[in-house]
Amino acid sequence: MSTERFLKEVQTIGEKFLLKLQRLPKADPVEIISFSVVLLFIVTVLVLMIIACSCCCYSCCGCDGRPDPRHRKSQVRPAAH
Repeated sequence: MSTERFLKEVQTIGEKFLLKLQRLPKADPVEIISFSVVLLFIVTVLVLMIIACSCCCYSCCGCDGRPDPRHRKSQVRPAAH
């Protein structure tokens, strides 16, 4: 997928989302609740992804300033005969 096509698709989705938000005050209660549930699901997935990525970075990369000794590479030398 080309960059221009991707950007156009994101723009189209954003325009549909804004149109949906503009029509929301006039919508019936079932539509408002279903839209809220979908929005809550999307936000939950994004928050969980951020938490997972930050925990992975914290444990693997040593983002706290000191590397994790369990992930340290050790060199193996051949035994002398």
